[in-house]
Amino acid sequence: MLDRSSAFAADGQTIDAANSPARARLSYAERMVKRILSLGWLFIFTVVIPTACAILYFGFFASDVYVSESKFVVRAPDKPAASGLGGLLKTAGFSSTGDEVYAARDYVLSRDAAAELNRGDYLLKAYGDRRISIFDRFNPLGLDKSFESLYKYYKGKITVDHDTTSSITTLMVRAYTPQDAQRINAELLSRSEVLVNQLNARGRRDLVSAAELELAEAKESATEAAVALAEFRNRAGVVDPEKQANVQLQMISKLQDQLIATRIQLLQLRTYTPKNPQIPVLQAGEQSLSREIDQELSKITGGRGSLSSSAVQYQRLQVASQFSDKQVAAAMSSLEEARNEARRQQAYVERIVQPSLPDDAIEPRRLRGIIATMVMGLVVWGISIMLLAGIKEHRD
Repeated sequence: MLDRSSAFAADGQTIDAANSPARARLSYAERMVKRILSLGWLFIFTVVIPTACAILYFGFFASDVYVSESKFVVRAPDKPAASGLGGLLKTAGFSSTGDEVYAARDYVLSRDAAAELNRGDYLLKAYGDRRISIFDRFNPLGLDKSFESLYKYYKGKITVDHDTTSSITTLMVRAYTPQDAQRINAELLSRSEVLVNQLNARGRRDLVSAAELELAEAKESATEAAVALAEFRNRAGVVDPEKQANVQLQMISKLQDQLIATRIQLLQLRTYTPKNPQIPVLQAGEQSLSREIDQELSKITGGRGSLSSSAVQYQRLQVASQFSDKQVAAAMSSLEEARNEARRQQAYVERIVQPSLPDDAIEPRRLRGIIATMVMGLVVWGISIMLLAGIKEHRD
């Protein structure tokens, strides 16, 4: 009997020893559950449940995200410096163009870019594949296939960062396969280059068109001024009133010289030979010269048909014609400068880093997501505890 009992005791001890690790693990789990429960339901709802959900999502459900990155810069040739000192101070080579950069950035994030990429439902296939987690893919339930929803989803996968210091723009595209990420990045970069080229072409056309329009208006104004001047000449019967007045003045001066000589001769004859038969002839010549001088003077300083009256109108029309001619010359110079500027001012998209083909998924950052969820839960739990303690203290 003693032998059997001792053997039975030995077997029991062996069984207990074998079950001791399982009991230890069970007791450890029980102690952890008791400790968690001792912290209260608030801790469970703010820390335990969110952390458990984060562990489930990041550990089992979250799909791998591949990120394709490219870098580019939009540059344009520098304008030549006006002076030698300006050439020394000016940076040689190329200068960055901010307008085109921001235009390219806005285009990448626009509906037009999303619509171009979605030709043939490419975006729907890339982001709505059933192999993607139901928590990550677009339209997981198949209920909302509107372009507006797709566009909102698309914007969340594109990142455009412009560094104002280096003028380098970084384009990052997130997708669920390396090939899709690289293809979308390459398409966006190519279409951005097309956009910049279109802006350049339109800018050149606008610049040259404005100069051509200015030249056409100047030519039209010059033609009108020339026609008005020609009509005045035909109407007044003079080519240049000023020049013609000078001719008339020279003629009057000669007539006055003759009149003076005649009067002197007449005075001498009256003094020395009062009965000289040439005196009547000289008197008639004097009167004729006086009348001729008066007539010539009336042509210059007379009424509306005089040269002095015509000269005022002629000078006004001539000034207008000369001003129009100068405008034409200035407009032609501006047109030539505009054409040179259009040929010189061209923006270029220079690729610094080509769209990469990701080797590995860098998102989501699973461990960081779990830790961040737990930390945020602890923060919320701590704040809630303090608020509840304050409320209890205020009631007491």
